[in-house]
Amino acid sequence: MITRRQFSKGLASKSVMVAALGSGALPMAKAQATPLGLPSGFYVPAEETPHERTFMQWPVNRTVHPDRYFLNDLQKTIADIANAIADFEPVVLMMDKSEAANARRYLSSNIDIWDIPTDDLWCRDSGPLFAINDHGEICVSRIAFNGWGGKQVCDNDAKISRRVAERLNLPVYDSGLYGEPGGVEWDGAGTLLAHESCWVNTNRNTLPKVGVESRLLAAYGAEKIIWAPGVRGLDITDDHIDALARFVRPGTVLIQVPYSEDDDAFSNSARKTLSILQQATDANGNRLEIVEIPSPERTRIITDDFVSSYVNYYVCNGAVICAEFGDQKTDTIATEILSQLYPGRQIISLNVDPVGETGGGIHCATQQQPKIV
Repeated sequence: MITRRQFSKGLASKSVMVAALGSGALPMAKAQATPLGLPSGFYVPAEETPHERTFMQWPVNRTVHPDRYFLNDLQKTIADIANAIADFEPVVLMMDKSEAANARRYLSSNIDIWDIPTDDLWCRDSGPLFAINDHGEICVSRIAFNGWGGKQVCDNDAKISRRVAERLNLPVYDSGLYGEPGGVEWDGAGTLLAHESCWVNTNRNTLPKVGVESRLLAAYGAEKIIWAPGVRGLDITDDHIDALARFVRPGTVLIQVPYSEDDDAFSNSARKTLSILQQATDANGNRLEIVEIPSPERTRIITDDFVSSYVNYYVCNGAVICAEFGDQKTDTIATEILSQLYPGRQIISLNVDPVGETGGGIHCATQQQPKIV
């Protein structure tokens, strides 16, 4: 098994590596007469707004997951997440049609299967990023996926956002960036939060920071980015922000704090990000309310690359789907904090250890389509 925190660069195909080091030209993307980014008036709404459906991906690639027994456990866990979400809103699970019979054994009958081939499960990164405007229109804002900078094969996953747009007959607006929506947090009201390590990085973009920032703002219809340094090269994502800090609503950020004695690169990055957030203001010039959540002390899985993030939860219609790690004390604290932050929503805690073993969480496995109201 190759995890996202212990990856093999040998997995990357030559074509992906070439794309990763390119100048920003997007494979598969048609030239546009309009500027890169969303048209005026479009924006990516916050995750807590109403959803039309949730998209997810079925992991199948045996180069990425060579252990078929682990892959089976991982698929069952993805099914558990999908089934939990399906109690609250429609779910589409994307996969090659040849996988449908096997997947259906684990899925609720109300989950739709779409014949869109996949490699891995990370729909937050390779799935479609939807944007809307106030006139009831919806489109896809495309950030090109290149396997986290050429670190993993993604022949199918790189095509998913465009294939979904084609099936839904939606226009696609290219950002001019390589990257992943899991690497940026947004409040739906003009403010983004991101680590430089996964955006201002030549394995994805050769633009200077100001150019990346301009295109990222245009891709979300936002006005301001709060940057923190992050960590380069120690995990496949180059330190995605959504495993550390999340916007709960405009003006409020939830962040998972490390133990005081931890002195690893990710813990130090978390402290630096926290310090920056404590001094930051949002697009409206307001200081942020920071809510801290502890890291679990005793997890069922004890490996250096196991991701035990309480903040990598998913907000769906009427619920928050989150992880529990077997630490009764911190699991309880996490659900209590989420209940306070999301009043009126059910808090559904799941054992998703196989996803954590591969370096991610529930949020990483999901992507929402906003509801036009």
